[in-house]
Amino acid sequence: MYLSLSGSAARVPAFPRILGDVGGTNVRFALQQAAHKAPEQVHRFACQDFSGFSDALMHYQQQVHTPARAAAFGIANPVTGPDLSMTNHPWAFSIEEVRRERALEALLFLNDFTALSLGIPSLRPDRLHKVGGGAGDPSAPCAILGPGTGLGVSGLYTAQGGAVRIPISGEGGHVTLAAGNDDEAALLSILRKRFGHVSAERVLSGQGLVLLYGAFLQKAGEPASAAIADPAQILELAEAGSPIAAATLHQFAQFLASVSGDLALTLGARGGVFLAGGISPRIQAYIDAPAFRDRFEAKGRFRSYLSEVPVWLIQDSLEPALLGASEALTRELA
Repeated sequence: MYLSLSGSAARVPAFPRILGDVGGTNVRFALQQAAHKAPEQVHRFACQDFSGFSDALMHYQQQVHTPARAAAFGIANPVTGPDLSMTNHPWAFSIEEVRRERALEALLFLNDFTALSLGIPSLRPDRLHKVGGGAGDPSAPCAILGPGTGLGVSGLYTAQGGAVRIPISGEGGHVTLAAGNDDEAALLSILRKRFGHVSAERVLSGQGLVLLYGAFLQKAGEPASAAIADPAQILELAEAGSPIAAATLHQFAQFLASVSGDLALTLGARGGVFLAGGISPRIQAYIDAPAFRDRFEAKGRFRSYLSEVPVWLIQDSLEPALLGASEALTRELA
């Protein structure tokens, strides 16, 4: 997390403020007029349409004619200082230079899934779909992860009886992906020969879905010309009855379940596991299948521990991500 200020935090107008979610494919901006108000004037732009983040933000400012002088953005990247170079997109920029260029008095960047974790308490019940487990312990930690352009991972701890919520910022998407059986080992071996290290993100992402489909083709002895580049095509092929596409989505969901279970154990996430990202809602049928929950709980002696942990599929994670970024800015300005 990094905050750039023009002077004293006490001088910064609290609202309105610009909020945003910066991914490897799209950037989404919104305005928040007051504390606890829902974001409005939400616009989405393709990152590739702008030479840099500052240009994209300027375009939004011009469209909505906002007087906002404070802004907070979740970004799909580690935030460890004033300079950012995105992992899954060519944008690289100085946070302080963007603040000056865009005439802001306060500009905060934090990891996008850290922002989302702070927004978990604001989730409305109608945006959540439960995938088994018990009621969850509201005083226990939560785990948040989601495949999109990359694989975001975070957690949320509580203190003082739940009154204080502490987000966890990390890069858990880059842990090593483990095989659960010989067939999975064969698929990962194909990818390992190409990339060396096969992280969870290498498979559990949009491009990872394409790579996994290609590994299934190679394993089946299909020609390389049958490979595709667009993950959306795999979803379409599965709906049209392609057995390889369906197998790819099933395996993708199995890996997601396994990584989710690992994260739940690591964080002690008896408060629940929240699945976010752009891909999760699109493969809901595979997440709802009994095989997903079985794989999530398949941790040997700790199956009974995980059987009580609820898994929640977030139908739309944009609003909580934006509200989480706003909460982080409020804390920094306090």
